[in-house]
Amino acid sequence: MLLDGAAYLIGCLYPVDLWRVKCSLRVMNVRLKLAINLRRLRVERGLSQERLAADAGVDRTFVGGIERQSENPSIDVLDRLAAALSVEVDTLLQTPAGDEIPANLKVGRKPRN
Repeated sequence: MLLDGAAYLIGCLYPVDLWRVKCSLRVMNVRLKLAINLRRLRVERGLSQERLAADAGVDRTFVGGIERQSENPSIDVLDRLAAALSVEVDTLLQTPAGDEIPANLKVGRKPRN
């Protein structure tokens, strides 16, 4: 419901451009939580999607799909991803602190030594 240029959602009244930042963390769905946490943990550890996928025994495109929220992983896959990242499964599903989206790793192949 729009009201004088503002979006109303679950008791939050914010200007439309702030809605995604302030209200979304309160009503964030599980896929979005997983996507943000998986990407954040992967980037913090300096892992590529390909390396994480290999460590977890899944396809690289599946990891990318989870980060884009287009894939719906099973509990077994979540368990393998968590193990590859050395965290508990619940860490992947927690509401992220703050509204910061992790930065991307550098695109492309690493230079040969």
